[in-house]
Amino acid sequence: MTTGRFPRRLAATAGLAALVTLGGLTAACGTSGEKAPSTPTTTTTTTTTTTAPSVEPTEKSISPGGGNLFTPTHVVTPAPPTGGGKGGH
Repeated sequence: MTTGRFPRRLAATAGLAALVTLGGLTAACGTSGEKAPSTPTTTTTTTTTTTAPSVEPTEKSISPGGGNLFTPTHVVTPAPPTGGGKGGH
């Protein structure tokens, strides 16, 4: 009977250790609610404007009335024969 207790006791100890570890990590990484005193800061920003080069269309060969030229042809292979008979074997 004592051999059945050891795995249960080991699993319970490992679970308890995991819970304690998760609780410690939560407490260590949590926010305390207090904010640091803020100091006024001054920032200077500069903006520059550039003109973009003209853009050419990349899909020159597609006509608006035509189909989708990028769709591959789909070839369906027939299903293999099942042999007939009862049970489908």
